[in-house]
Amino acid sequence: MSQSVWRHLATPPRRLRTTAFLEGVSYILLLGVAMPLKYFAEMPLAVTFVGSLHGFLFVALAVLGYEAIQDGRKSWGWGVKLGLAALVPFAVFFLDAALREDCERWPERDRR
Repeated sequence: MSQSVWRHLATPPRRLRTTAFLEGVSYILLLGVAMPLKYFAEMPLAVTFVGSLHGFLFVALAVLGYEAIQDGRKSWGWGVKLGLAALVPFAVFFLDAALREDCERWPERDRR
């Protein structure tokens, strides 16, 4: 993989932010593309693939959110907010500003 891809996954806040973004995109694809293909074009395989990807990313987001809570970087209230945002289309994108701030505040020594 390229150096820029690894840079986006180098620290826990960056992993959380990247996973939140990908989870949000996969949810929109599931609801906006795969579900209509299943019900209007009789192509259920789209839901199988996109749904599996979304499920993996949803679980990864939950694990990374729990890790942030356990490390003391985030509160349980924030974890509930993240969980609810993962259930509402487009909502995780509203958390992106806070996640970006976490990435910028992460100590420089841990970014290597």
